[in-house]
Amino acid sequence: MNGAEALIDTLVRSDVDLCLANPGTSEMQLVSAIDRVPGMRPVLALFEGVVTGAADGYARMRGKPACTLLHLGPGLANGVANIHNAQKAFSPMVNVVGDHATYHRQYDTPLNADLEGIARPVSHWLEAGRTPAELAALGAEAVAQAGGVPGRVATLIAPADAAWSELPGAYAPPALPARTQLPRVADATVADVARALRAAKSPLLLLGGQALLDDALVAAGRIAAHTGVKLHAETFNRRVQRGAGRVPLVFLPYRGELALQMMAGTDLMVLVGARSPCAFFAYPNRPSELVPPGCRVMTLARPSDDVAAAVVALCAALEATRAEPARQALALPELETGRLDTRRIAQAVARHLPDDAIVIDEAITGSMPAQQTTAGARPHDWIQLCGGSIGNGLPLATGAALGAPGRKVVCLEGDGSAMYTAQALWTMARESLDVVSVIYANRNYAILNYELERVGAGEPGARARSMLHIGRPELDWCDLARGMGVPGTRVETAEALDAALARACAEPGPHLIEAVY
Repeated sequence: MNGAEALIDTLVRSDVDLCLANPGTSEMQLVSAIDRVPGMRPVLALFEGVVTGAADGYARMRGKPACTLLHLGPGLANGVANIHNAQKAFSPMVNVVGDHATYHRQYDTPLNADLEGIARPVSHWLEAGRTPAELAALGAEAVAQAGGVPGRVATLIAPADAAWSELPGAYAPPALPARTQLPRVADATVADVARALRAAKSPLLLLGGQALLDDALVAAGRIAAHTGVKLHAETFNRRVQRGAGRVPLVFLPYRGELALQMMAGTDLMVLVGARSPCAFFAYPNRPSELVPPGCRVMTLARPSDDVAAAVVALCAALEATRAEPARQALALPELETGRLDTRRIAQAVARHLPDDAIVIDEAITGSMPAQQTTAGARPHDWIQLCGGSIGNGLPLATGAALGAPGRKVVCLEGDGSAMYTAQALWTMARESLDVVSVIYANRNYAILNYELERVGAGEPGARARSMLHIGRPELDWCDLARGMGVPGTRVETAEALDAALARACAEPGPHLIEAVY
């Protein structure tokens, strides 16, 4: 057994059974080891940003890390944007990055790079295996460091000679360390928050992370029913369970003024797996902190804490365990007719989401109408871009479909964002993933036109506008999709979109709908 085989065996024994890969020469021993060691499913992507974004989506649904396989410093660098997004989502990820043989690096060949320098800013844990046995042992440690959800990014550098060298005769597979346990919130903290909630006149729970799922969300609903506290979700979330039958809550708006207006009069904000809200960017003469005047902010649980247990404990401390939480009623919108806009796109999506669907939201300027209109759709999960680096939607959809087979994935994706990682469509086709990608084709970076005005950069002229317009030539998403094996349909009216979504949601496998407006 060589080092590559020992590493793959260790990952499989650690319950890592998916390898998302874009490998090169330095990773060939690892590629070959996947053939010889049973239990690891390899999935190829044609760009490293798809690899890392899909690992994020998979982790959000499975609650455990996938393994990525990346090629040297440049390959890792290509995937960094979506590793950044995964970090902000607290998604567990194990990156295995091949490197030159240790004795070869001195020659500074073309692909030689400061691999550790590239990896360190986007890794919570970073190590390099210098020998075959060390490679395997560090593989076990990487999985333990990544943990579950919420998790961390662990990066393991695998030099080629450590991968191809044979293990010593006395080698024994490494013991698997226990994964890091989430910190428990102190009883005193729970009691303090409970007292503050009882005393507050207009309190608010700002929920994030695990507070938006399962028993924790129900417990938050019980607290709201018992005390009258308002429930809000952060603007961008790892995963939210919503729709008919679920506890209703409202996302804080992206626009700071609207967020402050929504929270006006709040005298106590309790952070439950969430961070204190602030503006996405700095704007002239506008506040960065989005906390209403006179509002006290308390933290029940940090995003990296055992948030679910903290919410359940708070529910008990408030004697709300018998309260019946509010439940969202099924409310499907009527079909409007005419030319498409973001509202009509959202209506069609809401009408056709099947039970237990997974929605990936990178619709950007179409996000708020989509969130509002689908609140009463059939029960579904809502996954968002957490790190702000666009181009995560299609990879997230790929990973979510790999992590939750049997569930329909609907990806709401801006056309500008989609071009960052369009190669994800090829992986969807190759793996027969059940993803419907709705491309919001407005031929613009519409959010930047909006931001141009807000930052006070002056009235833009033709040259400035040209940097925000993605027409001339217009992208043909149906041709792009078909070229990668995904059937594509172009629609321009609400009636046509409604029919296209009905077909795509009824049929398994990948589909793309180009919604032009």
